[in-house]
Amino acid sequence: MINILMIEDDTDIAHLLALILSEHNMNVTNFECPELGISALNVQEYDLVILDLSLPGIDGTEVCRMIREKFSIPIIISTARSDIQDKMICYNFGADDYIPKPYDPEELVLRIHALLKRSNTQNFSLAKEPQKKFRVDREKIEIYKENVLIDFTQAQYHILSYLIKKSGFPISREEILLNVESIKYESTMKSIDVLIGRIRQKIEENPKDPKYLVSIRGVGYKFINQ
Repeated sequence: MINILMIEDDTDIAHLLALILSEHNMNVTNFECPELGISALNVQEYDLVILDLSLPGIDGTEVCRMIREKFSIPIIISTARSDIQDKMICYNFGADDYIPKPYDPEELVLRIHALLKRSNTQNFSLAKEPQKKFRVDREKIEIYKENVLIDFTQAQYHILSYLIKKSGFPISREEILLNVESIKYESTMKSIDVLIGRIRQKIEENPKDPKYLVSIRGVGYKFINQ
């Protein structure tokens, strides 16, 4: 069931839309008073807002701004006002869609489904993206772990920043020698291992059992930034 909050002072239109939307598995709670509608968002979870502009007490454009300041919920403007200025204001205030009255209620159904599908896809993508533990500030030549600055030597910084850039991929010692600044190619593989060990001392909770900078047998290392 899709839960919709409607702010519409025309009770006949509100009743008609609620009736039609209920046939599409949508439950509508309407508020004629904009203040009550905004307050309801604080105590009840809704999937979408349908907002009229010509409201008593507060203009709908201002209601749109007030909702968007506090909530990320999708907002559809449903209004008889079709002036381009109203559209510009609403979109600038964070409205997601604008449908001028009169319209076929079935078109509203289509727009609701399209908007929720787009919104859910964006939220899913954000949820799927893993949180990064380490961040590199290349201008300041600094590396942060969970926003805490870690002190590195120049060689350690360049090795770790390269590994962070290549997070998730196995990196050989030869690749480190070829691509990392501050390290001469004539350096031994052993010197790379020593630098890796010192980096682990600074970033791992247990350097002997690393979970960020891990060894890949027969290859080299892999950095896991999460």
